Amino acid sequence: MANLKSLKVKEFLPLLKGRQTRFESAPSELVQISDQAMTLAKALHPKRQYLKVAEVKDISPDCKSFTLVPDPERGTKELAYFGAGKYLTVFETIEGMPVTRAYSISSSPKDSLEGKYVLTIKLVDGGLMSRYIFDTWTEGANVEVSAPSGNFEYQPLRDAKKVICLAGGSGITPFLSMANAIADGDEDFEMTLLYGSRDYDNILFREELEELEKKCDKIKVVHVLSEKTKRGVKGLEKGFITAELIQKYAPENEPYSVFLCGPQQMYEFVDKELEKIGLQKKYIRHEMFGEFRNPASQPDYPAGVPDKIKITVTIQDKTYIIFGSSADSVMQTIEKNGLSVPARCRSGECGFCHSHLISGKVYVPEHLEYRRLADYKFGCIHPCCSFPLTDLEINVPVAK
Repeated sequence: MANLKSLKVKEFLPLLKGRQTRFESAPSELVQISDQAMTLAKALHPKRQYLKVAEVKDISPDCKSFTLVPDPERGTKELAYFGAGKYLTVFETIEGMPVTRAYSISSSPKDSLEGKYVLTIKLVDGGLMSRYIFDTWTEGANVEVSAPSGNFEYQPLRDAKKVICLAGGSGITPFLSMANAIADGDEDFEMTLLYGSRDYDNILFREELEELEKKCDKIKVVHVLSEKTKRGVKGLEKGFITAELIQKYAPENEPYSVFLCGPQQMYEFVDKELEKIGLQKKYIRHEMFGEFRNPASQPDYPAGVPDKIKITVTIQDKTYIIFGSSADSVMQTIEKNGLSVPARCRSGECGFCHSHLISGKVYVPEHLEYRRLADYKFGCIHPCCSFPLTDLEINVPVAK
């Protein structure tokens, strides 16, 4: 390598003159170059997808499947492909308030190539978005969603070849997509699904799961019923998904992964059971299944937190003073005051709502703590899973 001190600056000056001449003689318009990588990136990761509801199917009295197709008139001609286990973020404005919610795609990735997604949504008691969807998503309704997102998908370099999938209630949706992908040959792993439901008559997609199990020998489905079983039906388990039950169906003397998706109460119970098994953390995967609620129920939630709090929010050089409940996340309070915040997963994982906490203290449930060390150092939080303990001052990014 040449010694930099030996280089003579004067020898480079004539090169500058020649370069300037070439700049001046070049055309003023940029040359259009076909970039296949950029074209593919835009197809897989569009900022928005504009869709229409093609079909609404009742799955149970409080659960519906919505088939969504492209709306070319609004700019979406084809759907972005996805890996089984991904979710879509739905964007709506309800009574002037911007609202986002993430819903797992329940259809096969193959279906997206044929122009359809299916979202299976359960009506949540007091749920703002689910109630709105049930009331307004009729055939032909306009829908706006994100590109498929999330990390709850099988990765052969990280996950074991055999996977024990634990589902509760409507948490079956990503596993239904995975099972279809296995049956279609798009995924290559062995799935044993332990599916918790209240009783036999409340099992969502029971017939579809039976057909998939018959179609593909890599899929095994076990229904775990908490209240009552069904006479004459074999292969049912009674009770809850415990460490003993998981080990009953897990392979012996070889590694296996565990994937979980279900309500908050299921996570709290099953995580304690998994500790008894002693699996390595890399083999345990959680889907971020919706917003966390009732932070005061957590054993490490501090005492003496005021019921009402004030948040000073700065968004793109505009500052607002808003008020809300300490039981709501920072994001919920901001949205309830009519302000828009970037959001996708609403569970602390994706980082879209990454914001700067200027002053005040927040509580973050341990299992939703996805911040990096630099976030702690520079005072950054994820408003979607941060709950105010005091009055706050924050700077949030512009909504995307």
